[in-house]
Amino acid sequence: MTKRLVIGITGATGAIYAIRMLEKLKVVPDVESHLIVSPPGLLNIKYELGMTREQVNALADVVHSFRDIGATLASGAFNTVGMIVLPCSMRTLAACAHGFSDNLITRAADVHLKERRRLVLAIRETPFNLAHLRNMTAVTEMGGIIFPPLPAFYHHPKTLDDMIDHTVARMLALFDIHIESPQWEGVN
Repeated sequence: MTKRLVIGITGATGAIYAIRMLEKLKVVPDVESHLIVSPPGLLNIKYELGMTREQVNALADVVHSFRDIGATLASGAFNTVGMIVLPCSMRTLAACAHGFSDNLITRAADVHLKERRRLVLAIRETPFNLAHLRNMTAVTEMGGIIFPPLPAFYHHPKTLDDMIDHTVARMLALFDIHIESPQWEGVN
């Protein structure tokens, strides 16, 4: 059975994580990626990575319009293994925390919360203010997972790509999608 994973890209720094996730998913059998990119997300992709909308869309199995709140993803009847917003802006976090479904990313996130499906928000902001912290708490209380893409160093990464790949693997594991990645072996 095919696993459908929804990936939303919003206007926060860190678009490389989403691009790498899409690249990794291309070679994972029985996983179908559903992509939604916000206009600020596309702006960041262009600025940080020099990629066009067409190049990003080519990495996904299915692409949905950010404004299409009538898309299949807007209904709980559309089964998925979950959704990740990667990177997740503080605006999108706030919308998820308060049920403000004004575009397909926030509507699909709301559907995942109401259907008790996995929702992961890879928030990208620092430092946090009290509103950010309260919004993260609200999403967590509703069943969402806050996953800041922080690098791990226990696997002794040699390159930036090593750190990005490891973080992406950890995120995918939350959806029971496993790709090759160093694992914690303990200190002994």
